[in-house]
Amino acid sequence: MSTPQVNRKINLLQASAINMIDMVGIGPFVVMPFVVAQFSSGLFLWAWIFGAFTALVDGMIWSELGAKYPLAGGTYNFHRIAYGEKGGRMMSFLFVWQTSIQAPLVVASAAIGFAQYLTYIVDLNDWQQKIVSGGLVLFVLLLLYRKIETVGKISVVFGSIVILTIGWIIVSGLSHHHYAIKFWPSGQESFFQFSFWAAVAHGSLKTVYSYLGYYNVCHLGGEIKRPEINIPRSIFISIIGIAALYLLMNISVMGVVPWQSIREDDKYLVSTFMEELYGHRAALVVTVLILCIAMSSLFAVVLGYSRVPYAAAVDGNFFKVFGRLHPTKNFPHISLLVICMLGFIFSLIFRLSQVINAILAMRILVQFIAQATGVVLLRKRLGTATLPYKMKLFPVPVILSILIWLFLFISTAWFAVWGSLIAIAGVLFYYLIRNRQQATLE
Repeated sequence: MSTPQVNRKINLLQASAINMIDMVGIGPFVVMPFVVAQFSSGLFLWAWIFGAFTALVDGMIWSELGAKYPLAGGTYNFHRIAYGEKGGRMMSFLFVWQTSIQAPLVVASAAIGFAQYLTYIVDLNDWQQKIVSGGLVLFVLLLLYRKIETVGKISVVFGSIVILTIGWIIVSGLSHHHYAIKFWPSGQESFFQFSFWAAVAHGSLKTVYSYLGYYNVCHLGGEIKRPEINIPRSIFISIIGIAALYLLMNISVMGVVPWQSIREDDKYLVSTFMEELYGHRAALVVTVLILCIAMSSLFAVVLGYSRVPYAAAVDGNFFKVFGRLHPTKNFPHISLLVICMLGFIFSLIFRLSQVINAILAMRILVQFIAQATGVVLLRKRLGTATLPYKMKLFPVPVILSILIWLFLFISTAWFAVWGSLIAIAGVLFYYLIRNRQQATLE
């Protein structure tokens, strides 16, 4: 397997910031009312706890793989190595196949969410929102078209905006708390009721989406300093830190706005919360900050995913043009341009709710479950003596991770069928290309 060029310039602070700004985009702000509305019992915090637990057990898998194989492309390389000579090439191709569709969808989701939330400040019709979302993708492309060390510094600035904004929301809510937040069932309610787990299933599709990104440094593995230490640390720092911020933000907002009054379509919930506390001017300020967070998340998403087709192309398992580096700035500019252009197109076509479910359905089988299985295969074949990071309580995190991802996959309903069909199409396409190549050689 060819090894992509490494350019290790990103430190632990920058790596953690890249993860965190990827995780906290527009997601937690637009999905909060949806999650609350799923729970007639008021136990909505459990959907966020479930999402954090999912990220934590899956983060152990990413940490073990990322510390051992710190190369550009993340899952691409993990699959290539874990599944051996026969299956590795197909599994890694399959990941790039779904990434070529899924990554632009992630880009589109962030841009669409940005445009929707902007309507709190400016009244925009559907086409004007599409113009804004498409324009944002192009702006982020310009920000990323530079050397990686500059990108790392920009990430720290964006990360600071994320923490300060959520911190302001949390302090404001806790200092004006009026309503108690339920954490335990009461009366006839129980954790073992179908209604509770149905609400967790629907709500967690959105909360897990809001946590995604804790592994972004693995896609940038070839650009992380001391990756055997900094990759696992940045993953756990980002998961624990963001989980705490999400829980506190929910407690703060719902302590001021009664959860019984929340509807699924209350898309300006945080802005109206600030308006109730401090007036319209403060609501405008927090809205601008939330929009900055959405842009920073899009920045991190594109940064990470642009390394995946590049890694595959360098390995000879994707179109060669994606393996080119910029002649002076030393980053995969063709891969970056293609993902942004597809994201631009998707942002003009799809709606946010469709995009979120489609993203999860496509990734669960090909990336998360396949990667958890890959850890087991690697340990069986190579042992654990050379692992820089070893997950705790193995194989418990792997088993839990697979069960949780299957639970969420089923919860996506028809999108699970869509994700499966894309995976099957990828397998057929891979064997079609391979047979043509063999026929050419003969």
